[in-house]
Amino acid sequence: MAEFEIVTYGNISVSYVDELVGGGERYGQDYLRYLPPHVGKVDRLFEWCAGPGFIGFSLLAHGLCDTLCLADVNEAAVDACRDTVRRNRLEDRVDVYLSDGLQDIPTTEVWDLVVGNPPHWGTDEDLPWGPVLICNDPEWSLHRDFYSNVGRFLKPSSNVIVQENKDHSSTEDFAAMIEKGGLRVVETSECAVDDHIYYVWTEPEKA
Repeated sequence: MAEFEIVTYGNISVSYVDELVGGGERYGQDYLRYLPPHVGKVDRLFEWCAGPGFIGFSLLAHGLCDTLCLADVNEAAVDACRDTVRRNRLEDRVDVYLSDGLQDIPTTEVWDLVVGNPPHWGTDEDLPWGPVLICNDPEWSLHRDFYSNVGRFLKPSSNVIVQENKDHSSTEDFAAMIEKGGLRVVETSECAVDDHIYYVWTEPEKA
């Protein structure tokens, strides 16, 4: 079993290893500022591309959701999340899935809010500042799959608020995917912690 580092958010001690760090521990914490005036507290929250769950566990610790769902394709990330669940006795409030995007999420899952800090570069090039699994989404295939499928897990009044990097994408890169998935853009806005990061806030199209 890996020997984990620990960071504490509120009353939750989050397990991680350095190779899983991708920004959720830093600019991902700006969700604590962004969500209360826009969405407020929700029942069920999902963190997409969760890594060790820096964002999701922090939002849970600060009372912005009642229960939490986390998923990642990386087994090491899932192991870290499950260690956090065990360490903090959160088995009745947190579910963790090993999943390639949304492919292996149970169909019984229903979310009020989706957040995430997915790979920010739509390329397969080797990048000097982080692992390919964390940094790269070649031709935006992961994003395309996400926006195509996330709607089936959403309540009609739910929200999807994802962090992206404006140096390597714009809302236009995702607009067609969002529309095809039955969602609409509510707004985009800058992250207060890192001015390279912006939010893409979407919601289901109203019938």
